Amino acid sequence: MSRPTLYHCKDARSFRCVWAAEELRLDYELVTMPFPPRVRAPEYKEVNPLGTIPCWVDGEDKLTESAAICQMLAHGTKLEVTPDEADWPAYLNWLHRSDATLTFPLAIMLRYSVFPKPEERKLDVAEDYKLFFLGRARSIEAALMDGRETLCGGRFTVADICVGYSVMLALTLGIGPELGPNTLTWWNRLSERPGFKAAKARQGDSPQ
Repeated sequence: MSRPTLYHCKDARSFRCVWAAEELRLDYELVTMPFPPRVRAPEYKEVNPLGTIPCWVDGEDKLTESAAICQMLAHGTKLEVTPDEADWPAYLNWLHRSDATLTFPLAIMLRYSVFPKPEERKLDVAEDYKLFFLGRARSIEAALMDGRETLCGGRFTVADICVGYSVMLALTLGIGPELGPNTLTWWNRLSERPGFKAAKARQGDSPQ
């Protein structure tokens, strides 16, 4: 039986899936491509016609949404919150918020302030979406104000991975100093996890 395959670009949304897979010590194949793959790896469209990443392929099954892949990988493991737990609604909400609410404005920032040629950048648009992100990132700070170490379930779950990725991306974009202290403390703790370090190493990053 063949191993599942994860199609990935370094530090893109697919990093969530690499991180989850490494936390779970799964046996899978990682295919790392240049970004954006729909332009720089056109053959990838034979796998995913949208040309977006991630794409998790397991037999006939294909998933292309990073939070959905993490939710699937976590099923039946310590990294999920189950329906019989009080924090199950919060768990689902964080999973969906991580991409639809938190990563979306950061992706727009990249689109207008990083990827274009300097003369084509729209920094006013990027600034608007930075403020959009920071407003919604207050939900992370508020959740952590009671001293908890993880977002929900009383333990580390893929909710922390999925939301944590948005903080990782924000730090890459230089927004870190504007995030709350509880958020940054939580992120620093996440980034010290062996699973996070294994994911970074798996995609080819040098040890820090």
